Amino acid sequence: MTTPDVAPAPPLTFVIFGAAGDLTRRLLIPTLINMTRSGLVGDDLHILGIGIETGGVEMLLERLESFLKTSGDMEDPAREAAWQSLRKRISYISGDFTQNGVYKEISDYLSHAPSANAAFYFAVPPQFFGDIAEKLSENGLMNEATGAFRRIAIEKPFGHDLASAQALNARLLNHTHESQIYRIDHFLGKETVQNIMTTRFANMMIEALWNNNYIDHVQITAAELVDVGTRGKFYDATGALRDMVPNHLFQLLAMVAMEPPNSFDAESVRNEKGKVLKALRTYSREDAARNGVRGAYTAGPISGRDLPAFTQTADVSPDSNTETFVALKLFVDTWRWAGVPFYLRTGKAMKARDTEVVITFRQVPFAQFPRHGTQPELPPNRLIIQVQPDEGLDMEISIKKPGLVLKTAPVSLDFRYADNFDIGKQTGYESLFYELFVGDQTLFQRADGIEAGWAAVQPFLDLWAEGGKPDPYAPGSTGPASADELIERDGRKWHQIDGGSSGKRV
Repeated sequence: MTTPDVAPAPPLTFVIFGAAGDLTRRLLIPTLINMTRSGLVGDDLHILGIGIETGGVEMLLERLESFLKTSGDMEDPAREAAWQSLRKRISYISGDFTQNGVYKEISDYLSHAPSANAAFYFAVPPQFFGDIAEKLSENGLMNEATGAFRRIAIEKPFGHDLASAQALNARLLNHTHESQIYRIDHFLGKETVQNIMTTRFANMMIEALWNNNYIDHVQITAAELVDVGTRGKFYDATGALRDMVPNHLFQLLAMVAMEPPNSFDAESVRNEKGKVLKALRTYSREDAARNGVRGAYTAGPISGRDLPAFTQTADVSPDSNTETFVALKLFVDTWRWAGVPFYLRTGKAMKARDTEVVITFRQVPFAQFPRHGTQPELPPNRLIIQVQPDEGLDMEISIKKPGLVLKTAPVSLDFRYADNFDIGKQTGYESLFYELFVGDQTLFQRADGIEAGWAAVQPFLDLWAEGGKPDPYAPGSTGPASADELIERDGRKWHQIDGGSSGKRV
């Protein structure tokens, strides 16, 4: 077992609502195994699963262990040992978590637990978020008067538009304090996302250029190779914009565009990120039509198989107007970013899995280098922050090409996390869980930031709700032609989607 460079989390009971569900076995338990193996949590972490499924703890353990073996998680002896340690501290309560009976059992469990500290994780459909928070409060389970902490962790989506997000926040805050609420966006757990702040604020040569005097535009891409698959019912009611933009992509945007915080405590960082989201320009209907594109994939081959069109997917309406791709052009109306466009795009069934931030710098004011024949103009410098799958940084610059004639050539200076650090088999939730357990909200969203994000996309939601069909695009492509037109009318091009493989960016 490796030794962490931070103290282990304090003793607590981690209460998981939806313990027998997919999220728990696919992400939550593997995360806790990783944390046990690395020493981020000790033997004083206890897990209490809550689920509607009948049966006792053996039923839950059997489901979890079956998945872990099938997924290959137990092939590593150290992970197997961590799981064997963790499984001894798992308990289970079967019951309806909309009724008081379950909460009385939870209260009784915590009253006999080694520690009264508790964190409640809502691994349930979003329509239950408010109900569970209310029941926890009504049954005294959020009371911190004894000195023990009580916290809730909520997965996205936080509402489905501005009004519903405001209503959910109001309901939560009516029963708990903001300091007890940890709104999880798993992108914020990724090393590369957290490294955006370090890259900026620990390197004078980068931060000095981080403004509209030197930056031409910013691109944020979250392309997915996978299609909607078995999630047709959820996706048809949600769409690419709601699923990705107000949360994942806006969190990346906020990291890029925020001002330096006074310190790196949670409230200072969240204050600066909130200012960015509140500064996003709110569009009129006409502006939204001009600066937004939506698409839906058609039938076609991808990854060696024939993919049906989105509208032919199980549990999707044949006449659905829901988008599986979205591209937006946005502005952050601050002095630092005045006039700098932020281009965002995300989609399913695309060319590759590729999440990245591309900072394109302005051209040099005068390129005195001689041009030879068809040699193009100097390409702009770019900083590429690769979030996934090949986490790292690339800096694209121009150098002299070897030879007697003065010719320039673009090259890429590459850094890959996997080449320099042992990042292991991480889920991305390890840092989020640790911060939840120790009470640091830096990596979690606040109510005002959530609502500011929804306010920025609401004009697009309103426009598309009026009707019309998303533009078609072929599976395995980079999206609809209209997305290329969105950026090319400004004299720019999208950065290549390639999954971040080193060597492809020269």
